[in-house]
Amino acid sequence: MQKKIELIDLGEKDYKDTWDYQEKLFQSIVDLKVENKKNNTQLSTPNYFIFVEHPHVYTLGKSGDLSNLLLNEEQLAQKGATFYKINRGGDITYHGPGQIVGYPILDLDNFFTDIHKYLRFLEEVIIKTLEEYGIKSERSEGETGVWLDVGTPFARKICALGVRTSRWVTMHGFALNVNANLGYFDNIIPCGIKGKAVTSLEAELNKKVPLNEVKEKITKHFSELFEASFI
Repeated sequence: MQKKIELIDLGEKDYKDTWDYQEKLFQSIVDLKVENKKNNTQLSTPNYFIFVEHPHVYTLGKSGDLSNLLLNEEQLAQKGATFYKINRGGDITYHGPGQIVGYPILDLDNFFTDIHKYLRFLEEVIIKTLEEYGIKSERSEGETGVWLDVGTPFARKICALGVRTSRWVTMHGFALNVNANLGYFDNIIPCGIKGKAVTSLEAELNKKVPLNEVKEKITKHFSELFEASFI
C-alpha cells in the first residue's frame, strides 16, 4: 500500500482546465490498475492532492437539478461566472476566490476501500481544521459536507463535498469557504437544500484568514487521518 501523496498547489486556475488536469491524473491511475490486473503485476499506484482556487464558477453534479441555478446565461456573464455540469456526486455548488478547493486523487486500494468512510474522513479533516480556529463544526445527517449549528434555525454550511470514484480511484473533493464572497451563493440553492445558509471562516471570525495557513492545517489533519505522508 503506497501511502505517499504528491501535493500540487495550482494557485488560481480555471475550473475546466483543472477538471481536465484532474481527469488526466485520475485516468493514469485507473489505467495502471487495469494494466496490473491484466498482466498480474503489482506496480504501485500514485496518489495526488490538488489545492486550487477557481475564478467564479457554478458546478452541477450528475444527479443535480438545473433549477437550483437561479441565473440565466446572460446573468452569469454579468457576474463574471461560468457554469459546468460535471461528473461528481451532489447537486449545485459555487467555487470562487477566497475558497480553498481540495481534490484528492487517491487510489483507495492504498488506504481503505470504503467510500462512506472516505467521505466521513474528508469531513473530519475539515472539522479538525476548524477546531484550530475555535469553531465547532459537525456533520448534518443525510447531508454531506461540514456544518455549524446543526439542528437549529441558524444551521449553515461552511464546506461542501462531492466526489467521483471508479475502480476505487477518487476525484473531485471539497470546497471550504475561507474568505469567499458569500453573495455568490445567493444565486443558487446550495446543494439543492432550501432554507439553509452558508458561511465562511472570515464571516465566523470577523477577519480574513491566510489561505496558506489553512492549507497547512488541512494537510496535517489529512496525513494523520489517512496515515499518509505528503511529498
